[in-house]
Amino acid sequence: MPRFIAWHDRGPVPATTLDELIAAGDPRALPPPVHHGHVVILTSGTTGPPKGAMRPESDRLGVPLALLDRIPLRSRQVTLIASPLFHSWGYLQFGLALAVSATVVLQRHFDPEAVLATVARERVDALVLVPTMLERILELPSSTRARYDTSSLRIVAVSGFALQGDLATRFMQEFGEILYNLYGSTEVSWAAIATPADLPAAPGTVGRPPRGTRVAIFDELGRRLPAGSRGRIFVGNETAFDGYTDGGGKQLIDGLVSTGDVGHIDDAGRLFVDGREDEMIVSGGENIFPSEVEDALALHPGVAEVAVIGVEDEHFAQRLRAYVVVADGAAVSEDELKQLVRTRLASFKVPREIEFVSDLPHTESGKLTKIGLGRPRP
Repeated sequence: MPRFIAWHDRGPVPATTLDELIAAGDPRALPPPVHHGHVVILTSGTTGPPKGAMRPESDRLGVPLALLDRIPLRSRQVTLIASPLFHSWGYLQFGLALAVSATVVLQRHFDPEAVLATVARERVDALVLVPTMLERILELPSSTRARYDTSSLRIVAVSGFALQGDLATRFMQEFGEILYNLYGSTEVSWAAIATPADLPAAPGTVGRPPRGTRVAIFDELGRRLPAGSRGRIFVGNETAFDGYTDGGGKQLIDGLVSTGDVGHIDDAGRLFVDGREDEMIVSGGENIFPSEVEDALALHPGVAEVAVIGVEDEHFAQRLRAYVVVADGAAVSEDELKQLVRTRLASFKVPREIEFVSDLPHTESGKLTKIGLGRPRP
């Protein structure tokens, strides 16, 4: 396939750069297309090879209104997008920034201290991150964080993967109630947005559906479930995808698209994501979602990052194994972490094994991927 280099730091370039491509192109304006095209966004590839998801472009106001319904962006503000623009979250926020005539600040690489310095220097109003970046900022020494004036921030918006309730609480305790969390997927775009009022009131929630979005919970037979019941999450809005580029798609029920996640809605209408359908672990006849065990382990101040998977077991079919990255300077024992889970969850959800590792695998967008975990290391 043809390759083009968007930018490079140094040395010879093994392919045509975008600047060279532009210089060699025809400067005449192209005729406008008769119909809107499709945006093709790759899925994250955390559970398998990435797939191309075709999403229709829309010239209707519903797209910005749905997000502005929950995230109070203002016109002509300053937005720092630290999330990569090739990730659907960064791409979405870049388009929204254009819609509200914002000044957009971008950085080639993510560096937590550089982000704080840019916020202070540019007087940034809105900061766009993924949860891992939020964690990296809080890992900076308190003296380093205090060096920068971040009082201009009104909005810190995160998405891309699960925001743990403890992380949200710690961030707002220091930076104020300015944190917003969007839950969605490449296929359905957005599904729910948690506001600074939602996050402390219901730790772990991903919020409520914004304007023009419907969310429902269905069982395996396609029956709608009431509040409080765990089931499959389905979402409908005007930006839902048109299928994968290979011709495949997601299950549809009543015009709603499957997210591939399992969750429930509480009596206040707030959505909770309990885990991925394809990540559910059956151990000794009990159904376990890794995310709830990961959330419990992440409460330990010495745990920087954690991933839980199921591995084969001759007696229980599967058993839980946790991979833990210990925070710098912390001392954490396996027994200590098991006891922490035991005090918060049922005993069958306590990992049989806890392996301490120096790091965990991530995608290019910073999303934790479990592909390869559980395999023997070379």
